[in-house]
Amino acid sequence: MKSVRPKKKLGQHFLTDLNIAEKIANLLDFENYEHVLEIGPGTGVLTQFLIQKTKKLHLIEIDEESIEYLQNKYIIDHFNLIKGDFLNYDFKPVFGTNPFAVIGNFPYNISSQIIFKVIENKMQIPFFAGMFQKEVAERICEPPGSKKYGIISVISQLYFKTEYLFSVSPNVFNPPPKVESGVIQLTRKENITLDCDEKLLVKIVKLSFQQRRKTLRNSLKTLNLPDNLREDAIFDLRPEKLSGDDFIKLTKRIEHGNISN
Repeated sequence: MKSVRPKKKLGQHFLTDLNIAEKIANLLDFENYEHVLEIGPGTGVLTQFLIQKTKKLHLIEIDEESIEYLQNKYIIDHFNLIKGDFLNYDFKPVFGTNPFAVIGNFPYNISSQIIFKVIENKMQIPFFAGMFQKEVAERICEPPGSKKYGIISVISQLYFKTEYLFSVSPNVFNPPPKVESGVIQLTRKENITLDCDEKLLVKIVKLSFQQRRKTLRNSLKTLNLPDNLREDAIFDLRPEKLSGDDFIKLTKRIEHGNISN
């Protein structure tokens, strides 16, 4: 069988360690998720463990060589192979309104974009797990108060319980990346109700961290807030000091022009 050549432009680093692949696959509670979507299966190292337990496995792959390899390696009836780009894919024709879990060894060059795509479809994706560049994985799961805490931390944690599980050496990939990797899982929170304008919330989070060394009073200047609101003590803080709940409260104050008591 013709081998697959890892492509730098696609951020491909194929996992070669079967123990780690099985460990990632076992993060799924297969009884709870009828539909599972694996992003970027590559040569199927993770796929082989998912096939054994998943009721309805879907693979989405953009690389033609990988697609041909998977078609030759596995009986195609065991899964639904989607030729496409996860970031631009419309899930409705495949899943309808059915929920689906997402798993994978994710390309490092689009890892943050993958997270935001998952968040965009959060009501249909109750569970997400897999491998990222360690720095990105840590940022997603980082609590407030540190330099790693940022936009992706806040927005992910608004909707999901995030857990950093374990680190992975570069030596178990082909080709080995120049950085360590980290495996994380995200479990959607129940009854998500932020009770504020979510678009405004995301805008405030992004503006706040774009100038993270400044206080909120300075980083949110472009919102043209009234003076009485800008005197609120919360505007003396830098963004890394605010939890997701704090950003929700801030958004509600800005939305309604209220100040705290």
